[in-house]
Amino acid sequence: MVGLPSSMVGVSAPLDRLVAMAAEPAGLLPAREQMALSLGWHIVLACFGVAFPAMIFVAHWRGAWRDDAVALQLAKRWSKVAGVLFAIGAVSGTVLSFELGLLWPGLMGPFGDVLGLPFAFEGVSFFVEAIFLGLYLYSWGRVPPRKHAFLLLPMAAAGVFGTFCVLSVNAWMNDPTGFRIVDGRVTDVDPWAAMFNDQVWLQFLHMWVGAFMVAGFAVASVYAVGMLRGRRDALHRLGFAIPFAFASAAAVAQPLVGHVLGLRVAGTQPAKLAAFELATTTESPSPLRLGGLLIDGKVRYALDIPHLGSIIARNSLTKGVQGLDTIPAADRPPVNITHVAFQSMVGIGTLLAVVVTAYWFLRWRRRDLLDPATRGHRLFLRAVGASGVLAVIALEAGWIATEVGRQPWIVYGVLRTTDAAGDNPHLWWLYGASLVLYTGMTVGAVMVLRSMARRWREGEEDLPSPYGPAEPADDAELAGSGAGR
Repeated sequence: MVGLPSSMVGVSAPLDRLVAMAAEPAGLLPAREQMALSLGWHIVLACFGVAFPAMIFVAHWRGAWRDDAVALQLAKRWSKVAGVLFAIGAVSGTVLSFELGLLWPGLMGPFGDVLGLPFAFEGVSFFVEAIFLGLYLYSWGRVPPRKHAFLLLPMAAAGVFGTFCVLSVNAWMNDPTGFRIVDGRVTDVDPWAAMFNDQVWLQFLHMWVGAFMVAGFAVASVYAVGMLRGRRDALHRLGFAIPFAFASAAAVAQPLVGHVLGLRVAGTQPAKLAAFELATTTESPSPLRLGGLLIDGKVRYALDIPHLGSIIARNSLTKGVQGLDTIPAADRPPVNITHVAFQSMVGIGTLLAVVVTAYWFLRWRRRDLLDPATRGHRLFLRAVGASGVLAVIALEAGWIATEVGRQPWIVYGVLRTTDAAGDNPHLWWLYGASLVLYTGMTVGAVMVLRSMARRWREGEEDLPSPYGPAEPADDAELAGSGAGR
């Protein structure tokens, strides 16, 4: 505070913030808003690209090998839904492919050679997924059912590998490797080392399991709502059972995967862990802090559970979480956003794990909550009906915690976000155009899917394509038209 008159001391923090804002490039805020919109929207569709083909395969396999017409009907319906989701995902994915270079020239300029390999592989994966989705959609009635099912396997593999490629870039941002910086220039680039960095496997596993939670609970919630409305036929029961089984396995596995991933954060990104745990000082052992906000440097509205923070965050009875006071102010992330997002993800994930565990335990005890005569039947269906939305919220919260918790770095310890952004204030126009585009695609997708569901309920299974040739009239129609003449 040397050099400031005493009357200015109380306003030094606001002045520091104003100076920092003045130093930010004009393109920083629109770039952040654009990436938040694009990634937050696209990540939900990416989950369906990873998990939905596996669910369709199970339904098709059951139909083909058990001669189950209901299962084949379900697989056919789901494949058409997958086609709609893939179409809009292709648009949002194309937008994202241009955004990194346009919005973050300070990142892609020096590090383009480091990150080019996974992005190239992701593009190849996208085309493979599109090709086999098209083959699967247009092979109904043209390929024997058992052979037809195997067209889903390359599509599923391409979706998983493409997601791995994207996650490898994000993991590299958290743990940069595969290059050296000499005299301010990036040299000795090893793209394979960058792609297969130390963080990628656990981060990918966390996202892969999360994708099955999102897609599984989202699809199961649709059939749960249908059963609440009285649709209790075999198709609804099977449509509920397959995705709910996938979601159940993922919901139970995710806390373990998240715990193992979280243990690495203490060593690699201590500021992020401090924000997760709302640790203002280093306490040994550390409490688990439920809720709470950091207001004027003090934790308020939190419930502390002694020792549990050390057990969960450090796998120890005595090791503490490094406090924010040990980290320079310029290197701390936005604490409240990171903390609330992290606890929202963990809280919702725990709730979903409890729901599925209770269901399978009661089923093991011969109490089927899908049976209308069982006590708690409607409460369970309502819970599953809400689970799809809750799983999406948990996904978004986890992504926010990961990305905001890494700030102020876009490449951790190497490149700050402010240095990666451009100085173009006209990016706000791009953000506005993207907002209109995503709103239109959301409305269009909802309308198309609702129309498909309505027509299926009315008994129309083979929905005609608006772009295909007219169906040829059968003999009875031709005879009737001749008689009319």
